[in-house]
Amino acid sequence: MDVRLENHLDYFIHDNTAAAGLSPEMLSVAREAFGAGDFNLLADIYSSQLADLRHPDRSLCLLKADALSRAGRIAEALDSYCTAANLDRLRPNELGSLVDCIAHILRVKECLKECTDSDGVPEDEHSLDLFSCRLCKCLLIEPTTLECGHTFCKPCIEDDGIKECELCRYKLNETSRELKPICFKVNIVLSGLLGKWFCAESEARRCWLEGDRMRNERGFINALEKYNNALEKAPSMCGLLGRRAELHMEMRNFRQAVQDGDAMCRLTPLSPKAHYVKALALNKAGYNEEALQEYFYCLALKPDWTSVKLETQKMLSEMFSMFKTDGLPTSSLRHHQTGPASHLKPASLLLGSLRSTPRRWSQTPIGRRDSLSDTGAETKSSCEDSKTLASVVASLPLPPGLKRKFSDEPQGSAPPNKLPRKALCSDESSSSQMPAACCSERREVPPQLLDSADMDCSVCMRLFYEPVTTPCGHTFCMKCLERCLDHNPNCPLCKENITEYLATRGYHKTLLMEEVLQRYLSEELAERRKVHQEEMAELSNLTQEVPIFICTMAFPTIPCPLQVFEPCYRLMIRRTMETGTKQFGMCIADDIKGFADYGCMLEVKDVKFQPDGRSVVDTVGVSRFRVLSHGHRDGYNTAKIEHLEDQKVDGEELVELQKLHDCVYEQARTWFTSLKDNMKNQIVSHFGQLPEKDCDLQGSASGPAWCWWLLAVLPLEKRAQLSILAMTTLRERLSTTRRVLSLVTRKHPPPRRPSSSAAAASSSL
Repeated sequence: MDVRLENHLDYFIHDNTAAAGLSPEMLSVAREAFGAGDFNLLADIYSSQLADLRHPDRSLCLLKADALSRAGRIAEALDSYCTAANLDRLRPNELGSLVDCIAHILRVKECLKECTDSDGVPEDEHSLDLFSCRLCKCLLIEPTTLECGHTFCKPCIEDDGIKECELCRYKLNETSRELKPICFKVNIVLSGLLGKWFCAESEARRCWLEGDRMRNERGFINALEKYNNALEKAPSMCGLLGRRAELHMEMRNFRQAVQDGDAMCRLTPLSPKAHYVKALALNKAGYNEEALQEYFYCLALKPDWTSVKLETQKMLSEMFSMFKTDGLPTSSLRHHQTGPASHLKPASLLLGSLRSTPRRWSQTPIGRRDSLSDTGAETKSSCEDSKTLASVVASLPLPPGLKRKFSDEPQGSAPPNKLPRKALCSDESSSSQMPAACCSERREVPPQLLDSADMDCSVCMRLFYEPVTTPCGHTFCMKCLERCLDHNPNCPLCKENITEYLATRGYHKTLLMEEVLQRYLSEELAERRKVHQEEMAELSNLTQEVPIFICTMAFPTIPCPLQVFEPCYRLMIRRTMETGTKQFGMCIADDIKGFADYGCMLEVKDVKFQPDGRSVVDTVGVSRFRVLSHGHRDGYNTAKIEHLEDQKVDGEELVELQKLHDCVYEQARTWFTSLKDNMKNQIVSHFGQLPEKDCDLQGSASGPAWCWWLLAVLPLEKRAQLSILAMTTLRERLSTTRRVLSLVTRKHPPPRRPSSSAAAASSSL
């Protein structure tokens, strides 16, 4: 429930004198009426209670006025507010309901509900203009791309001192080990493109920035000259008009400030900021009446603008204070509920001014307009006679019932820059007005200035694909930059050290460049994407061209952790992840062929990148292969391969194979348990425990897992391990393993057992 209503009803309950004529049932009805939103009933209740009072109650008058305002009965509400003002000066915070209701009526009548932001442009329209800064809503000047890939004007992000992206909330420089200021550098490619495509507007934006700098240094004359130069190049820049209007107000040139504000309202009629600038200029010039109208438009377009609402309430409070006339008997207020007192100027009299068209700045006589001085003091006295609330309300769209009540209202009256549903009023043009235009009109690249060569990567000399921008401001294809950073942590163009950028491994695409390519070079980009996909498909073929890592022996099912630091292998590992195969071949080196004829396919389980570009790769063996042919690609070895599988047996051969398998497994377990504890711990930490026997000997194409575990931990030379890896029969592999175990056991006998066991062994021998 409204706080004012709650407090006032409590007042009636606790004050016996005031509550003498108010029944508890009426109190309950008032509460229910407010809860149900029946403000007409609520106003009637207050009127009946006021009629029974000997002297009017100011709080009850305000409650009645609020209820009438909420019911849309503005004229009657003004009567009640005037009555309350006569009893005591209205405070600004007591006029919130009136302000909200007038703004709501204006918003509904003029269909302003679609306005979504402070500049009056719907969000979906902003997203269509690729070249606007999302902070200042103007053409990007000195475009700077953040780590997240979003681009803003450099002055915008430096002035705000942002620590995170305003769009995606990406934390800037959060991975830096040292707390140091963020240095923003201009995106060189985008800066050149915008300067080429939108030359005049870019020049205007530069003049604008120079004017801002001069203004901050208190060089107002020079700043004004820069603003004027900028507007000559781009006369429809609403933000610049607002900036020049602010400068005019600082220089006390209020007439020029009002003209700039009026031009803003014509260019962007749905912009609360434009109406605010105009209202501020009018207010400073002493035209409070017109200023109040513009404030109402601000609130109609942006209802939650608290500071503007407070200013509007203050202005209304000052206007109501003019309606009070002292020195008349208070008994004349007895019948204020049925007819206006002679010493008040109620709404019915105020709204009589509807017969005259409300004055607007563009209709002000030339002599009057020229009378604006630098201080605005002379204009205040000449405005006092017309500074009435009615002339403001008369210029605003009122509910149909109220307009019917005063049917002699001229149909041509309208507020400054009134917004019809389908078109703006254009009957108020003057020689000093600019032609109406839309400041939010989407920019398009002139076809004759579009050249795909301007968007070529300086590394691969092809059209950008997945463009990324370095902290130094240079743009490359993502894959090109990654390959360059594999060799050197410096920018490929300017050689600036970008180690921290390498450490983040962010590589977020430059979204603006990506959107430009999709919109204006869609065919070229489709061809570039097709080439990339063909390359990825070729890399995904794990039989025709398998990447080969030349390092050590690897075996099926056995973990093989790797530390990758060579540039060629960084590229190879990255490609295996990008293609989705996550597999590559592992071979040992060969002095003649480069790498051995047999190897093992490894599958990547995890990759951890280090700040210096190195990576730790966790892999596990998958299958064996034989090399059919050797090759190279981008610095690393490749091979055409065929996969190896064990030959299967059955019948008596399978029975014999099972016996051999069980015998060798027991021999292996005996050997492993006989090892010293420190050696066993090392083996377990790296390879894990000895696997259990498989239920199906021939269930896997590579044979039992324990056999490969044993081969990995036995102290054998790599060539011996390679010969066993190449065997395609389990019998042959088990037989060889048994001989190796026997040899290892003879060379390294198990430790002596306790004395009792030794004595028992001697007696048995």
